[in-house]
Amino acid sequence: RCILRSSFIQLLEAVGEDKPARRAEPSERSNILTPADDLHLPVAVPEVPSSPRHEFPADWSIKTRLLFTSSQPFTWAEHLKAQEEAQGFAQHCRATETNLPQSIQEPKLSTELRCAFQQSLVYWLHPSLPWLQLFPRIGADRKIAGKASPWSQDEALQQVLMSDWSVSFTSLYNLLKAKLCPYFYVCTYQFTVLFRAAGLVGSDVITAVISPTTRGLREAMRNEGIEFSLPLVEECRTRKQKNSEVNLETEVANSLEVGNSMEDGEEPAPSDDDDESFSWLEEMGVQDKVKKPDAISIKLRKEKHEVQMDHKPESLALVKGTNTFTLLNFLINCKSLVAAAGPQTGLPPTLLSPVAFRGGTMQTLKARSINAKARVHLAYEDIFSLEIVGPVMPHSLHSLTMLLKSAQRGAFSAVLYTHEPTAVFNTGLDNASPALNKETIRKDLPTCGLHPKTLDQLSQSPTLGKSSIRFLEMKDYAYTWKS
Repeated sequence: RCILRSSFIQLLEAVGEDKPARRAEPSERSNILTPADDLHLPVAVPEVPSSPRHEFPADWSIKTRLLFTSSQPFTWAEHLKAQEEAQGFAQHCRATETNLPQSIQEPKLSTELRCAFQQSLVYWLHPSLPWLQLFPRIGADRKIAGKASPWSQDEALQQVLMSDWSVSFTSLYNLLKAKLCPYFYVCTYQFTVLFRAAGLVGSDVITAVISPTTRGLREAMRNEGIEFSLPLVEECRTRKQKNSEVNLETEVANSLEVGNSMEDGEEPAPSDDDDESFSWLEEMGVQDKVKKPDAISIKLRKEKHEVQMDHKPESLALVKGTNTFTLLNFLINCKSLVAAAGPQTGLPPTLLSPVAFRGGTMQTLKARSINAKARVHLAYEDIFSLEIVGPVMPHSLHSLTMLLKSAQRGAFSAVLYTHEPTAVFNTGLDNASPALNKETIRKDLPTCGLHPKTLDQLSQSPTLGKSSIRFLEMKDYAYTWKS
């Protein structure tokens, strides 16, 4: 039974990677897609950590695709009735809390489960242009190229689109500030911004993380008076400082040896550090024997390091508190926020939110079930899968796992496909407040639209760092995962 599932997953990738989930027939009155494919192939189980837990850590990256597999069928997710779909939409809009039993004996007959499934697929988007795929935006030029874009050569139309976008962006921020929206994403063609309400990720103030950034963007933010930090850069400096303290005696001993060797005529290698790092040489009386870089060299080296950081995870910028409002105004007025050339010319950034906002359009993730045959010893065994396609935000991932926990009797696995530029959003915040307990969070964010269990998960300080969850498995109602 331990035969690997990876072959099955690879074949499903080949089947579904270039062929998006087709739309449901009008008679289905649902976005649920259900082609049944009889596949005959071996299955393999990827390695996972060996410490099962009742909850997996919050993953703040946006997923482009989820592939759930189980030995139990997903027929309950197929062909939702019109009434079930409508009820699911109503439950989402009213933030209805659905609590399912630990195990559902007949999932296909559970109207409550099917309505909750529809509820978990809903998200909100702006702008809404049905003929364009508006997520992801980074690296999307090829997918958008050739599509109709009447605004690209019409400046007046571009101004109208941006004005409408600004209203929607401001609406989302106001909802966030009032704790009626837990978080939202701003997806530009160059970078993504994640705004999170006070009370989430262990912070008692609103936070915004931006990635990737460039030197030009950071300089523009500084010029606007936006205070921000670079958590990964500071973490690296702190780690180096601790290592230097631990190895201080060794370094001093080595330095003495270098000093003695220089007396014998050997020339030291130039240092990569700035002028301040040479103070310890003065204490040893060998400062005149070391060739130090001049001020111009130091400046050029610093600029080189800063530019080298551009477009990388280390360029993540963190903005906190009232500075997030300044960031809002900066982004609204930032000309480079919108592409000036190429297929995305004049197209405002994509706003993604778990709750309704002014100008937002309700959208649903696309889902389809696939049946497969896995060869076990000399026989074939049924393996069932459920594919979810679209911008899967953190709350949707958690909601879906809660449903599957009940419907699949506490046993399923999932392969998660991450939009890579957002994986770094799992970086821990500096000075997070562990004093924020569950009671405080629930009191502050009671009407943000999230299930209490999802809120509990997202309120925890991030632990995944620059990585994201790639594989998730539940056995006997306990999770293991691999990042």
